[in-house]
Amino acid sequence: MIAEIIAVGSEMLTPYRVDTNSLALTAELNKLGVAVAFKTILGDDLQQLTDAARIALRRADIVLFSGGLGPTEDDLTREAVAAVLGVGMTRDASIIESLRERFRKRGIEIRENNLKQADVIDGAEVLPNANGTAPGQWIDTTFEDKRRFLVLLPGPPKELTALYTDQVEQRLRAVVPQVHIAIASLRMAVVPESEVDARTAPIYQQYPDVQTTILSTQGEIQLHFQCSKPTLAEAEARVREVQSRCAQEMGDVVFSENDESPEEVVLHTLAERGLTLAVAESCTGGLLGQRLTSVTGSSGSFLGGAIVYANAMKTALADVPAETIHEHGAVSEEVARALAEGIRRRTTAAYGIGITGIAGPGGATETKPVGLVYVALADAERTECLTLNLSGDRERVRWFASQYALMLLRKHLL
Repeated sequence: MIAEIIAVGSEMLTPYRVDTNSLALTAELNKLGVAVAFKTILGDDLQQLTDAARIALRRADIVLFSGGLGPTEDDLTREAVAAVLGVGMTRDASIIESLRERFRKRGIEIRENNLKQADVIDGAEVLPNANGTAPGQWIDTTFEDKRRFLVLLPGPPKELTALYTDQVEQRLRAVVPQVHIAIASLRMAVVPESEVDARTAPIYQQYPDVQTTILSTQGEIQLHFQCSKPTLAEAEARVREVQSRCAQEMGDVVFSENDESPEEVVLHTLAERGLTLAVAESCTGGLLGQRLTSVTGSSGSFLGGAIVYANAMKTALADVPAETIHEHGAVSEEVARALAEGIRRRTTAAYGIGITGIAGPGGATETKPVGLVYVALADAERTECLTLNLSGDRERVRWFASQYALMLLRKHLL
């Protein structure tokens, strides 16, 4: 079976709201072995919603609607679904009484438009909403000679997830064939997407029963594998096989086969070995520290660091000699090395990382362009330094600098 999720609400077509409900529903459907083949976001327009519902019913076995069940004139999901199915709606007296009681307890006078939430599509089963005023609806019907299941859910995430867990999951489980979905992933850093695809496509294309997706984010490429089989063991065996072969092909650029972030991988390795880390950041302005401290339990390995933006701070907090800054400039390999070594000594950490560069858009010179970044790693025996020429805007340069810093430490730990 395949599903389509239709998220209803004009606010989700603005820059200010994001449809998170579909992500939660996708995760739950996948647990049942149902693949989400389509997702649609619609504004509060009856004709557009009706058209979208009709298209969804023609191509998906299960159609889930989120939102559009409220009391206002622009809450139109019920009306659209009824129109597509060619049926009417009946105002449910028990829902009206439940609404009146709910409002009485809150000391609020119920308004006439609230009663709209008691309109039940003919043939639908009411799904009581313990966390809100809009009940859901479940419809098992035949549409154009095909059996279809429709689920109408309220838009507020807490209401939607509770209603799905309490009442929808059991109904779907009873009608969905026993198919199991297994997923796996590979995460790779600072490698071009084109290179990853060129090297791994000849492998994953040998597995037509495994859906492979390649995703590119800042400084990272991800491969996601998904397979459906009658048993979970079969599905897991297939995704693990293609994952293992792709990982072998890509080698050390793969930093995680368990969907861990670079900062998680580095911190877990440090913790396993009883090692510690401190950082001195200039152009990244604390971004590396922020990434590290976002990981639960990071205090066991990450001691902290300093944001040494001004030259005086580089000297005061990381012991960078003023003459080194004067002779080579704040953005230089010599200063990056001194930052890493100085912060390591000051904190007695096993490792020190120093970052200095020009994130832009200003600050460049003829010899030192925007995107020039030095990342140094020091331990008790030696100091390594990367010279990076990064492209993009200020935030991209800063993020890539922090990514390279994590990968430099990971390489050393390997």
